[in-house]
Amino acid sequence: MTETRNTVILGSGCAGLTAAIYTARAGLNPLVLEGHEPGGQLSITTLVENFPGWPEGIQGPDLIDNMKKQAARFGASFELAHLSRVELGAHPIKLHTSLGEIATRTLIVASGASARWLGLPSEQALIGHGVSSCATCDGCFFRAQDIAVVGGGDSAMEEALFLTRFASKVTLLHRREAFRASKIMLDRAMAHSNIELRTNTVVEEVLGVEEKEVTGVRIRDVKTGVVSILHIKGLFLGIGHEPNAKMFAGQMDLDEDGYIKTTGNVLTTFNGQPIPGVFACGDVQDRRYRQAITAAGSGCMAALEVEKFLEDHGH
Repeated sequence: MTETRNTVILGSGCAGLTAAIYTARAGLNPLVLEGHEPGGQLSITTLVENFPGWPEGIQGPDLIDNMKKQAARFGASFELAHLSRVELGAHPIKLHTSLGEIATRTLIVASGASARWLGLPSEQALIGHGVSSCATCDGCFFRAQDIAVVGGGDSAMEEALFLTRFASKVTLLHRREAFRASKIMLDRAMAHSNIELRTNTVVEEVLGVEEKEVTGVRIRDVKTGVVSILHIKGLFLGIGHEPNAKMFAGQMDLDEDGYIKTTGNVLTTFNGQPIPGVFACGDVQDRRYRQAITAAGSGCMAALEVEKFLEDHGH
């Protein structure tokens, strides 16, 4: 891969694939490096009901597959490659990958963010079948059901409060004695009649693997050692996300949690100065919304910026 490409897109979730559709339609022949999680978080999501244009909903993997086919139709190419090192200051930009070195005039970083999980085999087996990391995405599936949220920070409190719109009861499970959440968020959760807070509690197993739906969780009190069963229909993880941006540390401005800082929606910086030809979109730079449609929108923005950058530089 010795030719210099017009653009390379890191990531194949909603943001990366939307960027691929737009840059491909512009005749830029984008190369999409799919990474270690092709399709992003939607690839492990079941029914998506809030993406415009699908009145009956669509399965997450099907939505990703449709977007990929659409990008390929216009000339985007895809490779299952892993990025080991990047030289953002080089001109052209140099990517060191499992396929070898790739040179590109522009780079769109759409590497996403990975939800933090408990790491239980039963939890992993039931993702999309009652286990979720996104209350906004999946809360409506649990109307009048008892559910639980794991976590002790603001994210967990926000998830629990949002889920009370649907669930009959939300039990918030936290492994420590004290919560990390801000006082205002904790006070709101404690004041809500449909939220029960349990501290010093860890989830040891998610029940329902054979039934292929969550039927409960086995929990343990870390102080007393007492093990019990909490009967619920849904388990939500509110322990945060990990942006896939570590490889850019020292070459790109990241915030305190590792998300890429952007100006003008998708423009990247280093030491506060713009990085020519490098753009970021989707969950790797969005710590607030993290929705498929917002990721797609920012992917469109990044693609349009790439077109403008290449035109301005005579390409």
